[in-house]
Amino acid sequence: MAQVVFRVSPVIYKRPQRGFKWFCGNHDNNCSGSLVDVLNIISLKGSSIACCCYFRVSASMSKYKTSGKKASNDSGKSEERVGRNCVRYKCGLLNTIQDVLRQRPNWVEVKDDGEWDFNWCDVGWLRENFDYTYMEEHVRINHFRNHYELTRKNLMVKNLKSEYHLFVEEFNRSPGSIWIMKPVAKSQGKGIFLFRKLKDIIDWKKESYRSEEQKDAAHVENYVAQRYIENPYLISGRKFDLRVYVLVTSYIPLKAWLYRDGFARFSSTRFCLSSIDDKYMHLTNVSVQKTAPDYDPEKGCKWQMQQLRRYLTAKHGREVVETLFKEMDNIFIRSLQSVQKIIINDKHCFELYGYDILLDQNLKPWLIEVNASPSHTPSSQEDYGMKYRLLEDTLNVVDMEGRLTGKENRVGGYDLMWNNGPVYREDVGLQTFGSSCFAANTYLGCVNDREKQLRHLFKPLPFQKKV
Repeated sequence: MAQVVFRVSPVIYKRPQRGFKWFCGNHDNNCSGSLVDVLNIISLKGSSIACCCYFRVSASMSKYKTSGKKASNDSGKSEERVGRNCVRYKCGLLNTIQDVLRQRPNWVEVKDDGEWDFNWCDVGWLRENFDYTYMEEHVRINHFRNHYELTRKNLMVKNLKSEYHLFVEEFNRSPGSIWIMKPVAKSQGKGIFLFRKLKDIIDWKKESYRSEEQKDAAHVENYVAQRYIENPYLISGRKFDLRVYVLVTSYIPLKAWLYRDGFARFSSTRFCLSSIDDKYMHLTNVSVQKTAPDYDPEKGCKWQMQQLRRYLTAKHGREVVETLFKEMDNIFIRSLQSVQKIIINDKHCFELYGYDILLDQNLKPWLIEVNASPSHTPSSQEDYGMKYRLLEDTLNVVDMEGRLTGKENRVGGYDLMWNNGPVYREDVGLQTFGSSCFAANTYLGCVNDREKQLRHLFKPLPFQKKV
């Protein structure tokens, strides 16, 4: 018989004594009550993290198997420093990033691990090779060593006391509440389902274990259970969530950029709580929605962030929408600060995060999860253009060519929102913003005149003039 082991832990933090009380915003908060009391205070000035519990579902009492590291060690980089007029890159992904890299002037693709200056790798390569690769001063790679501290679902919630009875108590105090189960190491909506009773988990485990796929899989798998947002903000009766991009170029000191573009992902079915088994109604992942019977690939199921912001402004007014986006800024900064002392900072590393935000009917934003490898595979031509510009500007900020001074507050579509402290707009006084606005220099969903800004920012490099 399948055994369910629950681990209930706080959102984000690795060290409860240091992080949890601070995140609550008040060291005098009483965090020792029931789970519902604890989860209710995980909110800071209107910005919230979706309530989570972390537990392990196992078919036996066997412990996890540890995966071994590579025994051999690659020799690493050449001793000779490479001139920046030619950037040698390596890319392990076959999507939009390949197009961006190939069309970048004076960037040359290489296959040998010992010769690259820039590596856009997947997390599997990072796990197997990072510790064995020597990197010269100028080398850059697109992940921090332990990026998973923020992006793995279980590590976001692992630090509350591991007490099964707290999870049961939450169910007893909130009868009929809907919870959503997510495997911690999967993406694109795989393995996600909704439930109302603890018995539903046992029944699901029995059924899934009988499947051929599950028989071949490991018998122990980690899951996160999140309290389902039962009152989402709807447009035309359909649920949606937001994908927002944040680029971190340093954790110590923290330096973070917010991209102006993003998108809203819509479900293809009108929202209704009476049917929790309809994945096309409750899951907004494009990988799920494109399998819906009525999915139209030409129309897709996305709105650009500018379109969403215009819609909300027309319906609720500018002031309400400004407050909403300030609260989202707060989520981005607080989540990054929560792992700032845990992430292994490395001058060779940067990270492009994909934040998933859900709005409730009161226009309150909730953090659902953070992705370290947000999909760059386009779902439409418009989506391809947005992701191409995003990745191109990411390379502009990373600046392998050495064109920036380090004092820029904007590069293309990126706005610097935190530089070892909040960054404020130059054209607006500080008194305009409330105390909850930690990053005033943000323009999410605003006009992205990146090409004009880049022409003004960049001057031709000496080697380009020579050519």
